Amino acid sequence: MRTIRILLPLIAIAVVLAACSGSSSSTVGAPVGGPARAADGSTDGSTGGQPPADLVPQPASSAGPGGELAAIDDTKIIRTGTMSLEVSDIVAALRTARDGIVRLGGYIGASTSSNEADKPSAEITYRIPADKWETALDLLHGLGGLTTKVVSEHTEAVEVTSQVVDLEANIANLRASEIALQGIAEKATKISDVLEVQAQLTTTRGQIETLTAQLKDLNDRSAYASMMVDYKVPVVAVEAAGKGWDPGAVVDEAAATMVSVLQNIATAAIWFAIVWLPIFLVLGALTLIAVWIARRFGVRRGTPVAPPPPAPVAEA
Repeated sequence: MRTIRILLPLIAIAVVLAACSGSSSSTVGAPVGGPARAADGSTDGSTGGQPPADLVPQPASSAGPGGELAAIDDTKIIRTGTMSLEVSDIVAALRTARDGIVRLGGYIGASTSSNEADKPSAEITYRIPADKWETALDLLHGLGGLTTKVVSEHTEAVEVTSQVVDLEANIANLRASEIALQGIAEKATKISDVLEVQAQLTTTRGQIETLTAQLKDLNDRSAYASMMVDYKVPVVAVEAAGKGWDPGAVVDEAAATMVSVLQNIATAAIWFAIVWLPIFLVLGALTLIAVWIARRFGVRRGTPVAPPPPAPVAEA
């Protein structure tokens, strides 16, 4: 039992390290280098298990010399994109796109359609096999002549090969720790030891399930690309200009402007009668008083002196 108690902390440390480190054990769980060595005919006894079926390289007939093409085929790339199209007939365009994507092995992931103000539109999300991505783009660009204009297009490609390899390595390490814990649980005799081992097993299995779900999601998104397409019908310029002009709205706007002008005039008159007119009257009265006082004091100061009479002119 002392041996079991000594091994339990070591197993716990191994579980934590297996969940946190994936790069140090990249040779476990079918890394990218594993299939390449298998194609060359060499073996490696340190691998912890067979690679998943979706990561098995292509047959030797499709690989180049040395198995280089097999490593390229194992690359995991998540492709996503958005596209806005103008089509002459939305119903026919949706049917043509659906049939074409289905023939390529894809399917419709989500769809939304509307017919607001007699303007039909639709938004469709397609899931397309990764190896049919370019073919699907060509299909949507044409749609049998129904596509009149590609308004916008945006695509992205993100490689997740290293993430897939790390997840596989972590899962393999956790499963090895799980097997070791199960062996300890079989040898344990005390209830406390059994409970402690079961707690470690529960934690390990939870981590395995979480990483397995992440690995499945990455594999699914790399196997099927996602393209969201927005379908619209082109609007005729004359029709758009006609719909943009409303005589009633113009009359209402003019009437509202006239009322606003009259209100401003009436407001100015009220302000003048109540505020400015009394001020002007007071200022005028003060001005008149000042003028009267000035004249009054100017008269009392002195009378103007009459100029002296001109001297008599002597007769010749």
